[in-house]
Amino acid sequence: MKKALLISLAFLFIHFNSTAQKSFEVGIGTGVTHYFGDLGNESVIQWGSTSPGVQITFRNFLGKGSGLSYYPALNVEFRFSWNRLQYDETKPVGNQSGFDLRNYGRGLSFRNDLFGTSVHATYTFYQDKYAPLYLQGPAFFIFTGIGAYYGQPKADLFNGSIDIDNRYFFWPDGTVRDAPWEGGQGTGNIIPKDGVYETNLADWMTEGAGYKNEPSQSDPYSFINLAIPMGFGFRIGLSKAVTLSTEFGYYFFFTDFLDDVSDAYPTYDEINTNFPNDPVNQALALYISDPTGLGNGGYPGPATSPRGNPLQKDAFTFFNVEVAYKFNLRRR
Repeated sequence: MKKALLISLAFLFIHFNSTAQKSFEVGIGTGVTHYFGDLGNESVIQWGSTSPGVQITFRNFLGKGSGLSYYPALNVEFRFSWNRLQYDETKPVGNQSGFDLRNYGRGLSFRNDLFGTSVHATYTFYQDKYAPLYLQGPAFFIFTGIGAYYGQPKADLFNGSIDIDNRYFFWPDGTVRDAPWEGGQGTGNIIPKDGVYETNLADWMTEGAGYKNEPSQSDPYSFINLAIPMGFGFRIGLSKAVTLSTEFGYYFFFTDFLDDVSDAYPTYDEINTNFPNDPVNQALALYISDPTGLGNGGYPGPATSPRGNPLQKDAFTFFNVEVAYKFNLRRR
């Protein structure tokens, strides 16, 4: 990721010093993400996944900076971003909780902070291509491109350190407790999740020995993944130097592991193979892959418990507002 960042910055520096370029723009935007993947209790948009995001964009370095509009119609931009993806299937949705939720029995959760760099081709539809942008109304634009993103999925599964005695117990009424339900005879106390995402999910091979060689997943589980960003927005000039934009982007990934969920639960044999002669880590691995204890059948076969949908890749949307400033460069 650092190497990609340095290469992108070097390209910008070389371009500024080797052409007749006289200006460029830097935009800082912030907004909200919504995750699309294997987890969810809501029908279409997982509103419970709403999370923050920030991006820095460099653009308008193709022209000479002396034209009347701030942007040539066809443009290129570089973007550096941070987007948080997360979802928890045990949290209430509206007035529904516990087994009223469609995936409460699975009870999976994750958080993934994605750091990325991308390059986009954009096209802007000006109302008047001969007038300065700040003298026009909002200009509609579209974009697409390619990006590389780093992120490691984690989860909050323990009240404190990673110890089986610190695990959460998810009761049918939707509460989180410190003891098992035991058919309603348990005496567990209601406890809040501590909000610390202490568990690196990939370390526990939550989909078994075939984790890196699933029939539907031939490549290793990588923390660096490619995506295709695409979207649209509106941009308006507030002055000769400042523009305001709003943008909606959809980021489609070529991986199904942003949420650490793709195919099937690990079998007992796979857990034993991954953590040989280690009953402590075997118990942890079983719990981390199946927090409620209701999903894992434990044995291979035609009806091996599905954990996710390997045919559906992960994605997220990002709606943001951006303020950009135009920098004028003078050549010596």
